[in-house]
Amino acid sequence: MNLKRKLLPLAMATAFFGAGWGVSHLDMLPGLAHAQDQTQAQAPAAASAPTRAAVAVPDFTALVKQHGRAVVNIQVERSDSALVPQAPQAAPDNATPFPFPFPPPMPGAPNAMPQQAQGSGFIISPEGYVLTNAHVVSAGDDIRVQLTDKREFKAKLVGADRRTDVALLKIEAADLPYVKIGNPDSVQVGEWVAAIGSPFGFENTISAGIVGAKGRSLPAETYVPYLQTDVAVNPGNSGGPLFNLDGEVIGMNSQIYSRTGGYMGLSFAIPIDIAMDVANQLRSSGKVTRGRLGVQIQGLTQDLAKSFGLNQPNGALVSNVERNSPAQKAGLESGDVILQYNGKPIVDSSDLPVVVAKTKPGSEATLTVWRKGEERRIPITVGELEPEKSVVAASNGAAPAGRLGLAVQDLTSQQREQLDVKGGVVVGSVQGPAARAGIQRGDVVIAVNGEEVQSASQFKGLVDKAQAGKPLALLIQRGESRIYVPVNVG
Repeated sequence: MNLKRKLLPLAMATAFFGAGWGVSHLDMLPGLAHAQDQTQAQAPAAASAPTRAAVAVPDFTALVKQHGRAVVNIQVERSDSALVPQAPQAAPDNATPFPFPFPPPMPGAPNAMPQQAQGSGFIISPEGYVLTNAHVVSAGDDIRVQLTDKREFKAKLVGADRRTDVALLKIEAADLPYVKIGNPDSVQVGEWVAAIGSPFGFENTISAGIVGAKGRSLPAETYVPYLQTDVAVNPGNSGGPLFNLDGEVIGMNSQIYSRTGGYMGLSFAIPIDIAMDVANQLRSSGKVTRGRLGVQIQGLTQDLAKSFGLNQPNGALVSNVERNSPAQKAGLESGDVILQYNGKPIVDSSDLPVVVAKTKPGSEATLTVWRKGEERRIPITVGELEPEKSVVAASNGAAPAGRLGLAVQDLTSQQREQLDVKGGVVVGSVQGPAARAGIQRGDVVIAVNGEEVQSASQFKGLVDKAQAGKPLALLIQRGESRIYVPVNVG
């Protein structure tokens, strides 16, 4: 059985679900003892029998009454099929995120057929600003926000940041209910939290659980230290708020780990301070700026730490310094271990991108670096991270799908320059083994089993001579990210 997990955004495409439903009722009070017969109940308890202290269960009724009105249902429609990704598959062979909520067109269906999806959001100001996930709305043509009193408004997309998966909407209304923003830094692992949203389209639904971990780093997610919970969230919950017991929003529900496409006990929320920072930048300037050092980093194992003379595997190991970058100008070298950034300890390598991204470009920072057995302090002028590269749009001139289920075409010189690649082919359509592996239309195939791809004809030759039943390792570029995807040859 394939037990590998997939990271799935939670926005719901209405075409994903059929009419059949199954419901099972679970005992939610594990602390209650099983009933005993009358004779046993009347028997005296042993003197050494332990007693269980009563535990208070939180009551969320006041939270729903006071703050539920600020949670909205978001309905999105698009009329074209450009760059429609494939639907999530059960038991995937990789952990590639699916960034959009829309399902793929049905075989034989016209490409211009409207597609619908929905998610959740929450009002952050009485003037009508609404926060949600970027993957809920960024591919839509028509965005509508429905309040709990059934009023519906056409929304304007103020801006969306795919790096954090945060989007800001504006509806034309006044005196709206809005949420109270909390402080995610004060959240403690183990405390009770609740989510309100529209799972499977069931509006204003609340589910509750506890915080399982803080500062979670997820695959392909660099700038968000996620809050991990066991709150039940499902497709349609995307973009909804995560509340603490004081009724404050501490996060935005965004993703789940799942083998089935539905909730399986792990859900992840974007800390609200990160979401609000993005929203404020989108509102003021329409874009998000982030600091940049210009280094490639990796985590430290115990063995690596010992080889560098460190007692603990803490810090970010510099594996490469980019040419003409702020890091190179400051004198950073490959093999340096960054231990602190402006006095803040870097415990894990994933801590560094988060704090650097928050730094205003052009400002000064101080790095504490371990080099050749001693600590050094290095001043650095922080640069600006370039805007995210867009996914390449594939035209209809792709070659027919082959043994992998991929139809590809050559990149233009402009596209190669935009993506900073020497070769590669862009995916025009995807089905079969490639679709099951998570490859999407618009992805760029850079290499096959380590051999660089220069043209569509060469790619076809590499695939044709591959042995049936054996996986090919395709190096895929999607936006700014690269990942190896194993695809079984048909």
